[in-house]
Amino acid sequence: MTDATDTPGGGGAGAPGGEGLGLPGTDGARAEPVADPPGPGTDPTGPGAELRAAASDFAGGRELTAAVPMLAVAVAVVGILVGAVMAGASLAGEVFGAWTSPEPLSPGLLGAAMLGVTPGLFRIGRAQVWEEVRTLALPLAVVLVGLFAVTLLNAGELQVARGGPVVLVLFSLGWVFVLGLLAVCAVACVGGQYLKTRQPPQERIAPLPGWSKPFLAVLGSSWFGIGTGLLAVPGFWADFVPWSVDRPDAQALGVWALALGVGVLGALAEDDLTRTRPALLAVPGVAVALAVVLGVRAGDVDWTSGPGLSLTVMVTGLLVTGLTGQRLLTRHSAPRP
Repeated sequence: MTDATDTPGGGGAGAPGGEGLGLPGTDGARAEPVADPPGPGTDPTGPGAELRAAASDFAGGRELTAAVPMLAVAVAVVGILVGAVMAGASLAGEVFGAWTSPEPLSPGLLGAAMLGVTPGLFRIGRAQVWEEVRTLALPLAVVLVGLFAVTLLNAGELQVARGGPVVLVLFSLGWVFVLGLLAVCAVACVGGQYLKTRQPPQERIAPLPGWSKPFLAVLGSSWFGIGTGLLAVPGFWADFVPWSVDRPDAQALGVWALALGVGVLGALAEDDLTRTRPALLAVPGVAVALAVVLGVRAGDVDWTSGPGLSLTVMVTGLLVTGLTGQRLLTRHSAPRP
């Protein structure tokens, strides 16, 4: 015969009827669940632990509504498609835009800016509060509303009004419809965002170094100033563009310049690198895209003039700002001894 203590389920010493095994319905103690050890990417003491904790529990500010990331993704997708066509045509020496342009460079730069800003737009979806994205979301609203206003003000110059090629006529119709829809959505998203209850703001996690603030002030004011001039008084300020532009081109370029100024000055006002992550991706992207188009179409630009030199300095400033900001943010997230 087999001993009862060796029989499965037969009880035995210390486990009669399953006692001591922690099984449901028995008198034994229930085993406590054991938490899985943290993975290699979740080491609480690893690099970036301080900023990851802050990002996961961003105290204060306004909760980011779902509409803002959705708008950002929609604009990014449209920007990739439209920007690639406009910039690609410019690189090939062709004029492709919603309105007539004297040279391929201006619509090419508009397309390049659309492409360059897309990495930052996709980054918006990872944020949790409005304060983390407004340095890019507000300039985005400026671009959408501003370009739509410029399109309406210069409706007589649209390809559909001038009777251009069929492809350009259809493109101009789509431009008006899509841009108008996105502009309305941008106003609604930003307005709805400011209706959210605002919690007391948290302390700044990664303040800007003091030496960077004068540089940001000059760079942001430069873009903001030339953008405002081109948008408000294009007949006068168009002479400060080192290539041939007409009124729609001057005002459209002014909208983008104004938005860049708003973004840089907004980062200066935030004074916190953790609140500028999307913008730190968009700014160097725009600078690189602009540099590519300007480099290929270099023969169209009067580089020896004052505006040509200023343009070089301002585009370089955008690139330096973005790369330096990313470097500072990485250093701040590194483990400290």
